[in-house]
Amino acid sequence: MNPRVRQRVDEDGKDMNRRVRQRVDEDVAPQVQESVDWTSMTYDPMLHVCTLLDHRDRASLASTCKAWRSLGASPYLWSSLDLYAYRFDLPVAASLANRCADLQKVRFNGLDSPATLVNLKAKNLREISGESCENITDVTLSMILARHEALESLQLGPGFGERITSEAVTIIAICRPKLKTLRLSGMRDVSSEAITSLAEHCPQLSEVGFLDCLNINEEALGQVVSLRYLSVAGTANINWRVAAESWEKLPNLTALDVSSTSIDHVAVSRLFKSSQSLEVVCALNCPMLEEHDDGDADLNPDRFKGKLLIAMFNNTLSGMASIFEDDNSKMPKDTMRWLEWNLSRTLLFLAENILLEVNGFWQSHGAKLFLRLMQSSQEDVQERATKGLAAFIYVGDDYEACVYHERAEAVMRDGGTPILLKLAKSWKESFQAEAASAVANLSLNANGAKAVAEEGGVIVLLGLAKSRNRLVAQEAAGALWNLSLGDAYKAIAEAGGVNVLMELLFRRPKGCGRLLERAAGALANLAGDDKCSMEIARAGGVHALVMIARNCMYGGAKAQAARGLANLAAHDDNNINNAAIRQEPGALATLLKLTRSHHSGVQQEAAGALWSLAYDDKNRELIAELDGVEALVELARSCLNASSGLQESAAGALWGLAGALWYTSSYCSCKRALWNLSFNHGNALRIVEEGGVKTLNRICAYSGSKLARFLASLALAYISDGRSKSVCSAKVRTSALKCIERFVKTFMDRKITATAASSTTPSMLAQVLEKIRIQEADILRCSGEEIGRIVTMLRNPSPVLKKFAFTIPGASHAKHHASLMHNASLMHNAGDMGNLRSAAAAMRISSKATFLAKIVIHNLENYQPRMFKRK
Repeated sequence: MNPRVRQRVDEDGKDMNRRVRQRVDEDVAPQVQESVDWTSMTYDPMLHVCTLLDHRDRASLASTCKAWRSLGASPYLWSSLDLYAYRFDLPVAASLANRCADLQKVRFNGLDSPATLVNLKAKNLREISGESCENITDVTLSMILARHEALESLQLGPGFGERITSEAVTIIAICRPKLKTLRLSGMRDVSSEAITSLAEHCPQLSEVGFLDCLNINEEALGQVVSLRYLSVAGTANINWRVAAESWEKLPNLTALDVSSTSIDHVAVSRLFKSSQSLEVVCALNCPMLEEHDDGDADLNPDRFKGKLLIAMFNNTLSGMASIFEDDNSKMPKDTMRWLEWNLSRTLLFLAENILLEVNGFWQSHGAKLFLRLMQSSQEDVQERATKGLAAFIYVGDDYEACVYHERAEAVMRDGGTPILLKLAKSWKESFQAEAASAVANLSLNANGAKAVAEEGGVIVLLGLAKSRNRLVAQEAAGALWNLSLGDAYKAIAEAGGVNVLMELLFRRPKGCGRLLERAAGALANLAGDDKCSMEIARAGGVHALVMIARNCMYGGAKAQAARGLANLAAHDDNNINNAAIRQEPGALATLLKLTRSHHSGVQQEAAGALWSLAYDDKNRELIAELDGVEALVELARSCLNASSGLQESAAGALWGLAGALWYTSSYCSCKRALWNLSFNHGNALRIVEEGGVKTLNRICAYSGSKLARFLASLALAYISDGRSKSVCSAKVRTSALKCIERFVKTFMDRKITATAASSTTPSMLAQVLEKIRIQEADILRCSGEEIGRIVTMLRNPSPVLKKFAFTIPGASHAKHHASLMHNASLMHNAGDMGNLRSAAAAMRISSKATFLAKIVIHNLENYQPRMFKRK
């Protein structure tokens, strides 16, 4: 994340008008009754209101008084229990057991032990749906089945099946004869004996799903004559000749899902042709089938009128939305529900696994399909579709940015923003978490962030960030983090975002690392604004960030806390945060300790914070007293052997702000700090004594980052400019000047330089400026004292130093140049802007000096009008 201070932009008239209108509307709005007597409501409406509460709130409400206790005990409120967004363990089961006598349906994500489900004491349980149940074994499943005689639907997976065998399927068949739906995922083998047991003992079994299995017995499935819906999606090693021959005889088979299998056109054609009942085949991501396009004679839709093949190569997906939404559709409602469930599962798998071969499919149908499924009446379908949309939008760092932006734009074009925010406002916390995650990914796109802010998303996300559910608060904080990268940070600040984020930092335990990372990251972005930075400091932000940097074990949280401190300190002298950080006990010591972290991102952010803090004289003294010079030199030395991958990763963590340039090396932050520390004679001497000059020389010569080389050169220039001969020996000074000279030569095209020195053409000078410009250097913030140092270097008799002391186009210290250069001389007779122009035009000075004078004049003339705008 980029630590630079965000550019201040004045509010426009439209914003002001909007605020005025809001105040007028509030003044004329009818007065709302201050309190409501809930006891005056009748029983049925209150019962309906309670269905909109999660299980914790229902239980809490029932403990308030006798009337509420009676209402809270209603079986209607406890017929279904969705624990997907919560930890389902023994204490939770024990706390709910006395309310679950009539529980019929339970859904959960993760199961610590079979006793957890048994302890609900829900003997009338009919539906069990669980994900991430890797701990379930044959014995576990037997115990669960033995306690729930009325079970009609059992769904386990994904994240299930590796520890159970075919014997478990046999037990299910024998123990639960009322079973109607069975979906199991990830089993290694489903034998013919197990499937035959289902056929013999479960006469009402209408839906079977053996998903992502290694082996199943295709022929035995043909004996389950009650089957209407069959899914073998993701299952390997199917003999499709045997499967087609067996399944075409199933008298009631209505729909079949063979997605992500090796089925071919011969098997599909035979099933459609021979089965009298089969109406739908879902075959997404089937490579063997997709080798034959819709022009193949065997798959010509005209041959199978009234039957639907859903595949990537034909046009059926384009009309899926109309099929779902058409009230007059011939597709039965239960078939449509089955299709929605299977599509949401397959699309989520494809989105999360980022398969290259389906890129064209995503571009054409991805956003529309996910958004349609997000409006399903089935809650688990909605959740999977929302999760899939988040994965669809953000395809990972390995893809080109244009792919991500195209997908984000597609989501917005198809009306995705209001749909996401509607789900985020749902009372179900699982919806809230998934929707906030998708909004976070959408907000990485500038237009997406704008759309979210304009649709009122900031208020929604701030509300979710206050949630007691850790996952919901975490995803909401992540969305606020991404939104705060751009202009939406203003809306966050105006809506009280600083207080909400501060509350997260203070309230959440240090073990919630990811949540703290995202909250601190959003706060760090807000700290880039001068006004927000002061508000953060007043709210105790310095203390909170220091505590996270010191005590949190999660590296990402430490890094963002350090970046927040860096941004708090990165403002002008009228901002007192620099001093506030210094006055926080242990703040500087904590940052210095972080420079020795094994986490490269933490190292960089800590060094960046020290860089910002080192602009203050007292801070420089304290950093030196705490052995900061040694720590920073050691950091620079350790970075010399870093791999390019580590450098790029560190650069990405430090310079991730939208629109910023990315550059390599973890040298940059520590070099900024060393540059400032070298102002002090004692610190400069300690840098020399610690071997810092040698380290700086190597960085200047070999770093892949131009900015790192530039900063190392600046530090070398300040140490060796001859102001104090006791700082470094002649040998050290000579080696430093040679490194600087080599660096300067990388900018100097002799032909262009010579022409520019003798020419007054603006275009020629512009070419030179573009040649020497270091794009990333516009984030550098220099004090007047530092610019004075550069002016002194211009007077230095050393031609190397004189050449190096050029101004940086667009840099944030241009205003200091403007004030100092008017009263400083580039050559002996140049005392103001007029004299500077005269010096540039004088024929008696060298061409190099003329060239330097022109650069200074150009920058003063072009950047002085912008001196009050900060980046």
